[in-house]
Amino acid sequence: MADETAATETGAPDTALQINGARRKTLLRILALVVLAAATLWGAWYYLTQAGRVHTDNAYVGADSAQVTALVSGPVKEVRVSGTQAVKKGDILVILDDADQRIAVADAEAALRLARQRYGQADANADAARARVAARDADVAQARARLRDAEASVERARADLARRESIAGTGAVSAEELTAARAAVKQAQAARDLAAAAIAAAEATRGSASGDLGAAEAVVRGTTVDTAPEVAAAEARLEKARLDLARTVIRAPVDGIVTNRQVQVGQRIAAGAPIMVIVPIATAYVDANFKESQFGDIRIGQPVELTSDYYGGDVVYRGKVVGIAGGTGAAFSLIPAQNATGNWVKVVQRLPVRIALDPKQLKEHPLRVGLSMEATIDTRGN
Repeated sequence: MADETAATETGAPDTALQINGARRKTLLRILALVVLAAATLWGAWYYLTQAGRVHTDNAYVGADSAQVTALVSGPVKEVRVSGTQAVKKGDILVILDDADQRIAVADAEAALRLARQRYGQADANADAARARVAARDADVAQARARLRDAEASVERARADLARRESIAGTGAVSAEELTAARAAVKQAQAARDLAAAAIAAAEATRGSASGDLGAAEAVVRGTTVDTAPEVAAAEARLEKARLDLARTVIRAPVDGIVTNRQVQVGQRIAAGAPIMVIVPIATAYVDANFKESQFGDIRIGQPVELTSDYYGGDVVYRGKVVGIAGGTGAAFSLIPAQNATGNWVKVVQRLPVRIALDPKQLKEHPLRVGLSMEATIDTRGN
C-alpha cells in the first residue's frame, strides 16, 4: 500500500508538467496567430493608406509679403496701425505732413493757368497776324489799282500830247499849251512809277506779315488749348503734384497682418524707405523640403496633408503641389558648397516643393509665416 502511494505521488508532478507545457504551447500558438494577424492588418493598412506617400517635417509656412514703402519724403504726422494688427486693403497706415505737397499743387495749378493764358495769347496773335495779312493784301490791291489809274493817266496824257502836236503846225495850239501837254505826260509817267513802287512796298509788307502769321500759326497749328504741348506739360506737372499729395496718405496694399513696423510719429522718412511689412496670411503657402531620393513619384497637382504644431494633430490641412523649385537651397546659398575637393562627403540634398493651402481652412485656422509644418504627399494618383 505504501508503494502504491509513493508511485502516485511521483507521477503527479509529471502530469502537471505535461499539462502546463500543453497550455504554454497553445498560448504561444495563439500569440503567434495574434502577432501574425496584427502584422497582416498593419501591412494591409500601410498598403492601403500609407504606401506611395512621402513625408517630411522640413516644411515651413511662407507668404508673398508686401513691403510698405514711402513714395514721397516728409515727416510722419500720424501712424494709425501697430504691429500684429490686422488690416484690409486700402486701410490708412501712415499719414505724412502734406504742407510741401499742397504748395506744389498750388504752384502747378498756377503754371497750368499761365500755360492756358499763353496759348490763348498765341491764338490771338495768330488771328491778329491773319488780319494783318488780309490788310496787306488790301494794300497791294489798292496799290495795283493806283498803278492802273496812273497808267491810264499816262495814256491820256500821251494821247492829248499827240493830238496837240498834230495840229501845232496850223497855229491852233500855242507853244505854251504844247509844253504843258508834254509836262503832263511826264507827270503821269512819274505818278505811274510811284504807283509801281507802292506795289512793291505793299507786297514786301505783306510778305513780312505772312512770315509773322506763319510764326504765330506754328505755335497753335494742329492743337487746341487742351492738346498744346506747353499746356499738356503743365497738366502733367499738376497731376504729378496731386499724386505726390495723395501719396502722403499711405494705405495697405493687401489684406494681412502688420509686421516689422519701423515708423514713429515725428520721424522724417525718405522716399523709398521701408516702414513696415504686411503679411497676407489668407494666401499663405508651404514650402516643403523633400529629399532628392523622394522625388521619384512627386508630381505637380498631387494632394498633400499637412499638420502644424501651432494647432496640433487635430487640424489637418488639405493642400496641393503647385510647383517644384528649380534648384536646391544649397545651390543658391551665399557661399555655395564646393564639392570638387578631396574631402568631399555626399550629403543628401533637399528640394523645395511649393504647396498651396485651402483658403477656407486658412480662414478657419490662420497660420503665420515661418511656422514649421509636417507634409505628406500622396503620390498614388500617378
